[in-house]
Amino acid sequence: MRRIITATVQNSSGVLNRVTGLLSRRGFNIESITVGETEIEGISKITFVVDVEEAQKVEQLTKQLHKQIDVLKVNDITDTNKVARELCLIKVVATPQSRSEINGIVEPFRARILDISKDSLIVEVTGKPDKIEAIIDLLTPYGIKELSRTGITAFTRGKQQKQVSDYQTLIV
Repeated sequence: MRRIITATVQNSSGVLNRVTGLLSRRGFNIESITVGETEIEGISKITFVVDVEEAQKVEQLTKQLHKQIDVLKVNDITDTNKVARELCLIKVVATPQSRSEINGIVEPFRARILDISKDSLIVEVTGKPDKIEAIIDLLTPYGIKELSRTGITAFTRGKQQKQVSDYQTLIV
């Protein structure tokens, strides 16, 4: 089962390496990872997606992450009400004849054409991973020259209660 984990960390040298090393040592495969600064100077947020079969392993993972010295907060937000998005840039083969067809595909996805050259277009699309997959599938017959995806970044919606243990509940 795919799990979305967020970690708030101190923005210092080696933090990302220690977090990914911990995941690797525990046998977790990272499907996607995004890292960026937060609204607080010196604090970053890591969002990663891992495939975990057992709930017990997810709990073990979050506990191990909490033990890391630079990790301030860890949340498994998979089962919460959340906003999750991904960005994708797609360079598509485009002849003058196919440009209007490609534009017709791009528009319903609320994607944008960022660059037009003699033989290609660069499309930017943002949304849920299934939306990204759908536009890639539709553009594939034209010929995809290059593709780059950011991975998922996510927030929980509003204030939600999260069960920390059997004895306490934390407002996140």
